Amino acid sequence: MQVNFRQFVRTKMFTLLVLLVLLVVVFTVFSSGAFLRPRNIRNIFQATVTVSLLTIGAGTLMIAGYIDLSLGGVGTMCAMLAAYLMRTGAPWYVAMLTAIVLGGISGAVNAVLVNELNFQSFIATLATASVAQGFMAVISQGRQIDIFNRVFNFIGGDRFYDDLIPYSLIISLLALLVYGLILRKTKFGRSVYLTGGNAEASRLAGLRPKRVSYILFINAGALAALAGMLLAGRLKTANTVGITTSQFAGMTAAILGGISFGGGSGGMGGALVGILILNSFNNGMTVIDVPVYWQSVASGTLLLVALAADFISARKRAQN
Repeated sequence: MQVNFRQFVRTKMFTLLVLLVLLVVVFTVFSSGAFLRPRNIRNIFQATVTVSLLTIGAGTLMIAGYIDLSLGGVGTMCAMLAAYLMRTGAPWYVAMLTAIVLGGISGAVNAVLVNELNFQSFIATLATASVAQGFMAVISQGRQIDIFNRVFNFIGGDRFYDDLIPYSLIISLLALLVYGLILRKTKFGRSVYLTGGNAEASRLAGLRPKRVSYILFINAGALAALAGMLLAGRLKTANTVGITTSQFAGMTAAILGGISFGGGSGGMGGALVGILILNSFNNGMTVIDVPVYWQSVASGTLLLVALAADFISARKRAQN
């Protein structure tokens, strides 16, 4: 047991947990206890939902060696489509299913651009994000669409346990668990890691890296659609901002949690701690009344630190 604990202390997970605890302590002290008040804890939980789904989509792609910059735009577009369909009389489940399918199609377009036309993934997905924003403007005519569907709003915004824990949080935590098991315990999960480590070597070993990338891009688009709809359900409106501001939050949380920007390593357990660190950091900055523009500076600095740490870690692995 003592040996196992010593091994755990040397892991990145232990470092992340220590960092999370330090953040909680620091913000609790500087906010005179306001950081740990139930209402604020609820806000952190609520923010976790959107970021978790984006982290899963972006993180699995990063493990395989790809970058997707379209998730914010695609998710917002899909939420707008769902709201529009419900406004025209479509049942909530038809609207949600259609939006998720559109998210998957957007991911498939990204996969075609990357695999068949040999675009760099960040360029292809940046183009898809632009198309999604244009399509969203066509649907909404530049205006928000209010949502009055009881079930849709319940899924996105209702809470239990003394109005503290959102039902949508359960969805995101289950998704993290399921995807974590897929990555660690299945043949497909191992092929994701091998593709990210060396796509050509994995192809020569009999794997199909193109197939892996198609599945992951489609999956990321569908998860982005779900994230956008859960936020719209909570706000009871779909607007042109949606989850676009959370685009880089998902990538930052993934990198903080140990998912390598270069591919081939990381997992959902570390990603969850990365999400909690990111949301605690952003929320704590608000609680202690740091001006909004300085919050942006701090968030960008956190991303740079995460990227620098990932780069140093990758160099050490290459040297060993």
